[in-house]
Amino acid sequence: MSLLTVTHTTVYRYHRPVRFGEHRLMFRPRDSHDLRLIDASLTISPPAEVRWLHDVFSNSIAIAAFHDAAEELRFESRIKLDHFGLSDPDFAIEPYAQTYPFSYPAEEIADLGRSVERHYPDPERKVDAWVKAFLNGSGQVGTQDLLVNITRAIHEQFTYARRYTLGTQTPVETLEAGSGTCRDLAAFMMGAVRALGLAARFVSGYLYDPALDTAGSDSGGSDSGGQNDDDVRGAGDTHAWVQVYLPGAGWVEFDPTNGLVGGANLIRVAVAREPFQAVPLQGTFFGNAEDFHDMEVEVRVTRG
Repeated sequence: MSLLTVTHTTVYRYHRPVRFGEHRLMFRPRDSHDLRLIDASLTISPPAEVRWLHDVFSNSIAIAAFHDAAEELRFESRIKLDHFGLSDPDFAIEPYAQTYPFSYPAEEIADLGRSVERHYPDPERKVDAWVKAFLNGSGQVGTQDLLVNITRAIHEQFTYARRYTLGTQTPVETLEAGSGTCRDLAAFMMGAVRALGLAARFVSGYLYDPALDTAGSDSGGSDSGGQNDDDVRGAGDTHAWVQVYLPGAGWVEFDPTNGLVGGANLIRVAVAREPFQAVPLQGTFFGNAEDFHDMEVEVRVTRG
């Protein structure tokens, strides 16, 4: 068990006072057997009227509505939680699913639904070819070994690259580029395992890096934050990874950006079918495009 505190600050700056449309925030995690939320606070400037709801995936959503114009828009979320994630767990997979290929039972496939479907075109089957290279000649392989090998191969074969623009690359775009942000690599892994008929979903949250905590370093960025000497990618900002559904083990965490299996240092905030459904913060302002000056994001995850 780890007692962790996450402080997530996002600041938008403008050259002149502008008015703001509604903003949608996904900062608050849900309680679970592996995560217990102890405290949560949200500070917004200028002041906003905030209402809460659950989306179609039961994620906790805050909607902020503004009345005042300002040159700066600031959001600060602080959460404190007990975290019980495991590193490299031995999955308790049902015997029939311990070897790939296998089929999900009828009573589960209806609920897994579109989590199994591929949502991006691959007309030349490039993603198929990449992922099927992990199958041996007979097509039989241990399910856990297969997913671990895919996760680590993405970490080893693809270059981690920051990108400050909105949106996510398609799996084919990431494969052709050989690089991507954490959200791109997560989307690629989802496309790859879905090509094998496995259910996968996108996860947005935070990554705890003990090295940054010990050093007390500051880090900022856009989609995926700073790197340190231990080559931990995605700390210092919001992070993204994948869950794959395995009968008997349930939804299991895989972080292809870092080649890690299990959720030991992953703080899950939101799960969704596709990346665009789990954007941590999005909204609008009323003004000219040139009114926008810059944006700054900082995430600190510390013990205690």
